Amino acid sequence: MYMETHLMITFLIAITILSMTPGLDTMLVIRNSARGGWQDGITSSFGICSGLFIHASVSAVGISVILLQTAWAFTALKTAGAIYIVWLGIGSFRNMLRNGKKLPEEQVTAAKQSFSVSRSLREGLLSNVLNPKTVVFYMAFLPQFINPQHSAWIQSLILAGCHFLVAMIWQSFLAILVSQAKNRVLQPKVGRVFDGLTGTILVSLGVKLALDS
Repeated sequence: MYMETHLMITFLIAITILSMTPGLDTMLVIRNSARGGWQDGITSSFGICSGLFIHASVSAVGISVILLQTAWAFTALKTAGAIYIVWLGIGSFRNMLRNGKKLPEEQVTAAKQSFSVSRSLREGLLSNVLNPKTVVFYMAFLPQFINPQHSAWIQSLILAGCHFLVAMIWQSFLAILVSQAKNRVLQPKVGRVFDGLTGTILVSLGVKLALDS
């Protein structure tokens, strides 16, 4: 065993709380589930969670240390992440404007046609990989659960795998919930308001990330 049982339980509790705490990942899954149904949300979640393995690998080989100690590199990553989040928010605004010009029947058809596996995976993966907060979290958190007598890389991947499963379960549940709510409750006007709210939140998150010191 790489890790003692009590440490694994502690890790699982921590990442469960982290996964269920509202943030960029949650917002993106909600946004995409409302855009293209539960398939869009779950595929986006798969992209998000796949990025965890990249962060775990980077943390294991020590690149994160270099990144965190090199101001310009960290700033570049943060700026790229902020720009991408704002871009996603602008996409929500564009969707709101497009739907405002369509009849309700046309909006339903457009929603069914809007799902793209490659786009959802790309949005999820990039939003995670370009998020410097995830870099900081993995660099500060994972070493506490690494046994120095065994491979740091393998242990990091195992921990990321646990995080992957927990986050996928939660975000998939969220995607199905949002999709069902949209199909049963949301009217076209409310849907446009929802797009506007998600766009505003994503842009705000991007701006906040850019301004954080």
